[in-house]
Amino acid sequence: MKHMKKRLTILLLIAGLFLSNLTTSAQQIKIDSNWVRDQEPFRIAGTLYYVGTYDLASYLISTTKGLILINTGIEGSDTMIRRHIETLGFKFSDIKILLATHAHFDHVGAMAAIKQATGAKLMIHKKDARLLADGGSSDVILGGHGPMFPRVKADRLLEDRDLIELGDMQIMVLHHPGHTKGACSFLFSVKDETREYRVLIANMPSILGGTKFPGTRGYSTVGKDYAYTLNAMPKVQFDIWLASHASQFDMHKKHRPGDRYNPEAFFDQEGYDTAIADLKKEYLKKAHITQ
Repeated sequence: MKHMKKRLTILLLIAGLFLSNLTTSAQQIKIDSNWVRDQEPFRIAGTLYYVGTYDLASYLISTTKGLILINTGIEGSDTMIRRHIETLGFKFSDIKILLATHAHFDHVGAMAAIKQATGAKLMIHKKDARLLADGGSSDVILGGHGPMFPRVKADRLLEDRDLIELGDMQIMVLHHPGHTKGACSFLFSVKDETREYRVLIANMPSILGGTKFPGTRGYSTVGKDYAYTLNAMPKVQFDIWLASHASQFDMHKKHRPGDRYNPEAFFDQEGYDTAIADLKKEYLKKAHITQ
């Protein structure tokens, strides 16, 4: 009980640091509630499914050799994710690979529990491995208050352009640092009865409150990394783009509970371009760079 109270206190202390996505304290409360709010799981395209909460996105990919799960939400979300996976007709125990766009508590909080329950191999970019191993306590912005989620060790350390393979699925790792040192996007293809879809799960480079440019203590290259990522992301080619938060790609405007299967609802190049452009403007303003 004391351990859980300590974690809750830590979450309250760091909640105010998510200023890049929020404008008022009221919005802060609303977003926090959506992190644990249930969301009907659904098929996005081909063998790709949404199994996360209302705002914290978790993605399931079905392959000929088992399942791949990307992101897990906060600690305790494993129960909801398990129910969603089983609702879709899959076995939770068939998860073979666990991935994360970055090692913040709102995306990897349930990794330890799911890894323990399934025996899946956990893979993360090498520059975020330490955060996983110490429960986020070493995070340069959010850390310093002890573990924020159960510690867990990665089985494989990833690098830019690495390929993750399972059965008939191949996922390319795209290192897009800034939000964390090891933040990554994932690029892959899925098929249905009609066509193939190129999918990008984008780690959107939002800027946490407290980030200093050109360098933050403990992350001297943060400015350089944001510049690299904001230059690289517009060049990625895809049919469908998704993100770590449902709100980042307007998921609830593109899919409502009960909607029929419709991959084309997620064809949104304009939305992606606008989102990246807005983040670049924010970066340039905060970094005091004029163009």
